[in-house]
Amino acid sequence: MPAPRRTLRSLLCSLIVAVSLVVAGSPALAHDHDSTRSGHPLRIVAYVLHPVGVILDTVILKPAHWLGSLPTVAWLVGHEED
Repeated sequence: MPAPRRTLRSLLCSLIVAVSLVVAGSPALAHDHDSTRSGHPLRIVAYVLHPVGVILDTVILKPAHWLGSLPTVAWLVGHEED
């Protein structure tokens, strides 16, 4: 490997390590805990169901929308551009 390329790779790796150390050393940015809201039974159900909804959206709904927005299929399913 040529020397300039090796130097660039070393510099890039050093930069990545330095940024990682700065980010890892910073305090976490979390919201204050509100026990009156987080202990509600519906909130506990939402904690369980939210990831399921995100997975369904990502795996089923977004690909279905993409498929329905294809020019050859859009007229069939009535898709309109925003």
